[in-house]
Amino acid sequence: MFEVCTRCLMPNTRPETPLKDGVCQACKNFDTKSKVDWNERLKELRIICDRHRSKNGSWDCVLPVSGGKDSHSMVYWMKEVMEMNPLLITVGDPFNKTDAGLKNYRNIGETFNCDQILFSVSPDLARRLIRRCFEEVLDPLRFIEQILNTIPFKLAIKFGIRLIMKGESPFVYGASIKEEKSALDLMYRNINRFDINFWVERGARKEELNSIVPPATKDLRKLDPEVYFMSYFVPWSSLSNFEIAKRYGFVDLSHEWKREGCMEDFEQIDSFAYLTHIWLKYPKFGFQRVSDIAGRRVREGALSIEAAKKLILELDHKLDQLAVEDFVYFLGYTTKEFWDIVDQFWNPIIFKKDGVVWRMKVSRFQDE
Repeated sequence: MFEVCTRCLMPNTRPETPLKDGVCQACKNFDTKSKVDWNERLKELRIICDRHRSKNGSWDCVLPVSGGKDSHSMVYWMKEVMEMNPLLITVGDPFNKTDAGLKNYRNIGETFNCDQILFSVSPDLARRLIRRCFEEVLDPLRFIEQILNTIPFKLAIKFGIRLIMKGESPFVYGASIKEEKSALDLMYRNINRFDINFWVERGARKEELNSIVPPATKDLRKLDPEVYFMSYFVPWSSLSNFEIAKRYGFVDLSHEWKREGCMEDFEQIDSFAYLTHIWLKYPKFGFQRVSDIAGRRVREGALSIEAAKKLILELDHKLDQLAVEDFVYFLGYTTKEFWDIVDQFWNPIIFKKDGVVWRMKVSRFQDE
């Protein structure tokens, strides 16, 4: 049965975040933020940074970044507040970039005076594996996300940098009931779950897969890394991160692209086709990015629940045409082939087909 959180409207179909007594775990976790002494958390972070601070000007921490608003905020905290000397590592997706995305990537290194490494995987390999994951499980960027879980740690080992900071923890979005400071256990779980045969069976050769083969456990233990979630130390919020980012030169899409199916113009703006990947949750789970963002705004008191309902009903089902065009262009599909593949994945528990259009079986909200 399709239900939504009574407080933020997040559906119970969101993986790993069931409702209990009508309230989602993300809302329950958000309530704990008011009880946190954030000054004490910052003191904890400074103690950690002091342990790793370089005395000779070398890099003393690794920050995986995209160039987005959250990345700008994380670099701000580590470079400007903690006075560290971070190495920024970006794993790029293979799609065409927005002008804003390109400007923001350049800006984050220049404004904060940080060295950057951009890792780009073979476009041919990316194309083959993205196609397979799109066609088999409607999860096209699973391969790229695997690289995100691997490359920063491999480079940290290569350069001997023990401190690695990640952004938000699963706790922020309700996928965990416990707020963890360290991301080390999550890193090892990802390594233990890795199965190279999954990719070989989908047409990749082992020698092509260096980008996703995790570092050897013995090399990690030798490095003895410390890996932390920044969201543990600062009150993580996309709105506050956006405000910090704007102060340091971040630009949004307001003068470039009015995206269909989006309620804002500053989240996930680096490339065009990535928006398609985000939207593909909708056929499977009955919601996509608008529900995610609206729920966060309601929790933070920046949006009323009635306004959130209106935005979700108006926008959540829409997929931007420009995003689809860039997606099919890179992967070599026709638009019809794209929709024929998507057509196989509509969740029959949530949707029914009305002619050629899939519609929800029940009202999205009880009072709709």
